[in-house]
Parts: sequence; C-alpha cells; structure tokens
Amino acid sequence: MQQREHTPLFTPFSSSAADLPRPTLPHAASSGLTSSMTGSDADTYRDDHEGGGGLLPPSARANPSSDSAAAKTGNHRSRRRLWLGLAAIVFLFLVVFLPVYFLAIKKNDSDSDGGDAHSDGAAGGGESGGSNGGTNSTNKALVVTGGDGSTVTSDSGETFIYNNTFGGYWLVDPENPFASGARANSWTPALNESWNWGVHRVYGVNLGGWFVLEPFIAPALFQAYPSARDEWDLASLMRADGTLQAKMEQHYDTFITEQDIAQIAGAGLNWVRLPIPFWAVATWSDVGVRDGSHEGEPFLEGACWKYIVRMFGWARKYGLRVNLDVHTAPGSQNGYNHSGKSGQINFLNGNMGLANAQRFLDYIRIITQFIMQPEYRDVVQMFGILNEPFLPGIGRDQVSSFYLRAHDVIRNITGYGNGPYISLHDGFGGISSWGGFLPGADRLVLDTHPYFSFGGGPNSDPIATGMDPDDAGGIWPAQACNAWGSSINGSRNNFGVTVAGEFSNGYNDCGLYLTGVNGSQSFGGDCKFWEDSSRWNAETKLGVMQFAVASMDALGDYFFWTWKIGKAADGIVRSPLWSYQLGLENGWMPRDPRTAIGKCASIGIRGNQFNGKFKAWQTGGAGAGTIAPSVRSEFAWPPATLSRIGAPMSLLPTYTATGSVPTLAYVTPTPRADTSSTPTPTVTMPNGWFDEKDTAGGMTAISGCNYPNAWRALDLPAPTARC
Repeated sequence: MQQREHTPLFTPFSSSAADLPRPTLPHAASSGLTSSMTGSDADTYRDDHEGGGGLLPPSARANPSSDSAAAKTGNHRSRRRLWLGLAAIVFLFLVVFLPVYFLAIKKNDSDSDGGDAHSDGAAGGGESGGSNGGTNSTNKALVVTGGDGSTVTSDSGETFIYNNTFGGYWLVDPENPFASGARANSWTPALNESWNWGVHRVYGVNLGGWFVLEPFIAPALFQAYPSARDEWDLASLMRADGTLQAKMEQHYDTFITEQDIAQIAGAGLNWVRLPIPFWAVATWSDVGVRDGSHEGEPFLEGACWKYIVRMFGWARKYGLRVNLDVHTAPGSQNGYNHSGKSGQINFLNGNMGLANAQRFLDYIRIITQFIMQPEYRDVVQMFGILNEPFLPGIGRDQVSSFYLRAHDVIRNITGYGNGPYISLHDGFGGISSWGGFLPGADRLVLDTHPYFSFGGGPNSDPIATGMDPDDAGGIWPAQACNAWGSSINGSRNNFGVTVAGEFSNGYNDCGLYLTGVNGSQSFGGDCKFWEDSSRWNAETKLGVMQFAVASMDALGDYFFWTWKIGKAADGIVRSPLWSYQLGLENGWMPRDPRTAIGKCASIGIRGNQFNGKFKAWQTGGAGAGTIAPSVRSEFAWPPATLSRIGAPMSLLPTYTATGSVPTLAYVTPTPRADTSSTPTPTVTMPNGWFDEKDTAGGMTAISGCNYPNAWRALDLPAPTARC
C-alpha cells in the first residue's frame, strides 16, 4: 500500500522433520477418535459440486425414519433390533470415524508416496505437504472437529461458539499440532487437499498492522508517542523508556486472536495474507556510523516469531491457507513507514543497496527452510518475498535481478514443483509490464495493490447515491470494474497466476494517520465523516458495499487490506473503510463473498476474460524450472549497476557468507489460561531447517571494513577503494 506512512535466534530441537512418524490407520473400535459435531454439523460433510472433497453425501447419512417404519411390522421385532444395531454401528462409523479418517488421515496417507499436494501438475519429488497430519503412530490421538454452532476450546483454554454457515469445519488433535484436514468452507478444498489455480478463487484478507506496525492500523500506540513516524521511531522511544518488550508482546498477543481467525473462516474467506518483518529473524546491532557513533537497529528482535507460529496453528485449525509476506527489507525497499523506516530507500539502491540485498536473501533462505518443512507446507502455500519495492527509485532491471535470485534461493531448497508459490509485487510498474517475465520459472504469482485512495485526486464524487443496489455507490463500482477487471485478467493470460494482494474500500484517503502521522489528505470532502462510521446512514453503507463487491468481482483473487483496524485513543476506529471486520459487523461488507460474482457484468462492464487455464510450468508442471540461459543472463546477479551510487559496482560494500545462521524453531507463546490438562504432543517437533545439506554461512560484515550506515547511505560519500 504505497502511501502508508549472529547467533541462533531460538535453540533448535535436535530432531529433524524426517523423524516424524507416518500416520497409521487406527482400528475403529479402539482409536479413541471423538467428534464434537452435532447432527446439523454432519451435513457439512457432503459432496459439494463447487469445492469437492466432501465426505458424506446425503444418501450415506443414517436416516432414523427408516427404523421407525420397520418397527410398525410387529412380526419382525427381532429383525428390527438387528437393523437398529447395524444402523447404530454404521452411523457411528460414518459420522464419527469416517470424517476424521478422510480429513486427517486418509488424505495424508494417500499423498505419502511423494509429490506436493499443492502444486497443480507438479513434477513430483519430495515428501507431500501435510504428511505428518492426522494421528500419530501410537493411535491414541484425540481428534476433535466441529462445524457451525459447535463449541471451540481455544489454545488459551477459553471457549466460544464457531459460526460458519458455509460448510466449514475446524479440526484439532491435541497430541499432534500438525494435524491437517480442516476446511474453511464448502467451496474451498481442505488444507490437505490440492488447491487448483484457475478453478478455486482466493477470497482473502490481510492481517496488517499485527507484526509490522502501521500508524493508521494501530493508532493508539503511536498516539502515545507523538513524534514517532514509523516502527523504527516507535521502537527507539519504547527502548528509551524501558517498555519495548512488554508493549510489543502485548500487541502481538492481543491484536489478532484465535476468534479473529475463526471469524475469518466464518465470513466465507479462505486465505489470509500475513505481513511479517525481517526482524522476526534477526536484527543487527551495528549498521554503520551515524554522528560519530555506531547505530543499531532498534526493532524488537525475534519476539514476534512465536506469535507467527501460533497463527500458523490457528490457520491450520480453521482451514485457512496463508500467504506469508515479508513486508520489510534492510535499508527499506520503498521509504514508506510500513517498510520499518520511512525516508531513504537503501535496498538495491545507493552505496549499501547490494549489501542490504545480500543480507535480505539470507532471511528469505531462513524463512523458506522453516515453511518448507512437512508440518507447514499445507498451511503456508504462498510466500511473498518483497512487499512493494519502489521501481521508480530502485529500477526495473535491479528488482528483476533480485526476483530471479530469490526464486533460485527458494527453489534450491524446495526443489521444482514443491513448496510454496512465490509472490512478486509489481513494484507499481503496472501489471501489464510483467507479462512474459521469467518463462520457465517455478510457480510465480504476480501481486498487485490497486487503490484509488492514493492517486492524489480529490475523489469527491458521492458514494451514497440511494438504496437501489444497481445505482448505489455512484461512479465507484464502475470505476473498480473498468480499472481493474480487464488488466488483472490480462495479466493472468500474459504472466500467469495474478492476485490483488491488497485492496480496500478506501476510495478516498481519509483516515487517522492513513497518509502518515503528519500526512495530509487530498480528499475534496469532509474527512471527519469518513473517520467515524457511527455517522454513516443506510445509503452510505450500501454505497460502500457496492464498491466492495465490484472490487471483489473485478479482482477475482484478492486479499482485502485489512481484517482489523485498532481503535484510536478515543475508542473509535478512525479508518473504518479499511476494516473488513467492522464492515461485517455494521453492514458494508458482504457476509458471503460469492455474492460479488457477476457484479461488473450486472452494470454492463465486461472486459478481458480468463478461461481458467494456466500453462503447465506456471503451476509447477512440465517446464517448471527451465529458465533459459539467455533470460538468466539478462537478469544476472548481482545487477550490472544500481541507482544513486557514485562509484563502480566493484567498489560497493558487500558482506561475506562466513557468519552464523539464525534458525527459526517451533515455539509458541505460553497460554494465558490454565491448560495443564491438555495432552502433551507426542509427535517429533520440527527443527526449523528443512534441507540439512544447506550448510552455508550467513552474511556478516568483513572484518576490518568500515561500512556506510545501511539505512542512511544515500547522503554519504561513495567509496573510493574496495575493502
């Protein structure tokens, strides 16, 4: 969203992912499997023509009325008792054992012969995602699952009612935190079933402002420190008053909860995009000299990782796929506050641009090693490697070179046809300009962030234009359909898989801190009205609703920005156009995202269409991993040159791969409530490192070299000699 203003990190477990036991099929009479499903919940297990993967068609469910009819034949009491007994056994088998068998065991067992269940047409190889889901080899797992109206016990010991009228169901095995098989809704495959691009649609939402702070999403934190413009400033001020650890962990622990994730599934959504910072892995205590003294990065190192891992568990429990997006890069990739530090762009730009990119590639490698483990492949099915690099400042060739290098770093770990799709942001260069980029690459996704709010215009055309759904929203529904529908379908035809990683209801730029702590608005109307949704009438809400559904229909595969906007110090959500949750609660977001389908056609707008068929190599099939040498030469690493440098590339500072490598481990926060009665997991825990053959060192400063400040190098003299 362009205008929003070394030692191991954790001690790794000794065991490897390969040590995890294969799921085995327990005996029905002694498995100990239980289900919290009510009779109505069992109806969610059905063959669904939209999503597939159903378990119990209506004809297979027990029908008590047939037994009642048999009872009327008084001469057949013995037969009646026999049939009742058989019916009871069949009913228990179908409703209790069979759903869990197919959800958590059979699917994973059938995939255990290799290949990746999430790579359409994948060229095989590797252990299947989710192979460690389901029960463990002791056959003592207590798998619990439920649908609409069931009672959920959260991992903190609290209980709440699960509301999901779309055929979704949650699933958890207290003895195996990696059990897959939950399903978000009837039109979405369960987590351990294949996602087919071009057939299944991404109805997603971002979890912005949680692990990468933004002033407009978490305004109360910034209001307490009025001089803070970004997380760098905020962390510095919190360090100074001794509250950094406590305040940040309080935010991580409470801003998004398990109930939020359950509500996202209940809203008919099926993906979440999770922005994370590079300091989830590591920070550097020395990034160069400033004002005569050495400066370190103030961010809270590593503290958010355990909450990220906990979120993966919640997504698994409710059947949501995760697009893990690295939102920040050392030196800043765009100069916006959501890169960690506003101001200069020192990533792939200026004298420290190459060194910062070297360091960032290490973090991509470390994160890939973690999410490639079998325990996480079902959950993290997309990896966004660099959010919103600013092409006008960095350069198209430089970003392209980095994208190819990152692709190779990731696929050297995952192999071809395995692991997550790799998401590349368009860099504000226009998605049409990326058509034909890296043919033969393995499963790339082009990510675009369409917004009207930051174009600089007044955007004062009314959106509250009556109560007729065909006319409500004024010009804005048609604007969304015209501006985005044809271009994004054209990109699917010319590039491949294309998604809108961000969009919102913000047709104007109103909202507290939306344009930065000291930002100004270009909206030609009254921004105070748009900062308080309690002032909105039915016409306003319907207008926003029609703009929302038009945007959804035009984009097709999307992630709304964002699920939740935190309250300001006065207790009011001051950027309500950007909150999906608030829109659901107050009537300007659709309760069923499928209602958006056909909106653009209904107002007479039909642009480019996409037939739903991608080339095999674009989805991990034949030809994936066959990038031509000429293409590799065109985008060689490192780039031939960078912008804003005053010396030849050969003289630019670089790091050396002789340092230690932080390892991300399976660790989650201590529950707030007493959960001492919860069974202890009996499976082997992952150690955070998928490819044991990858033993290269991490990037570190070359001994004896003096480096320009990695975040402020644009103002410093260029080097005159190589160190």
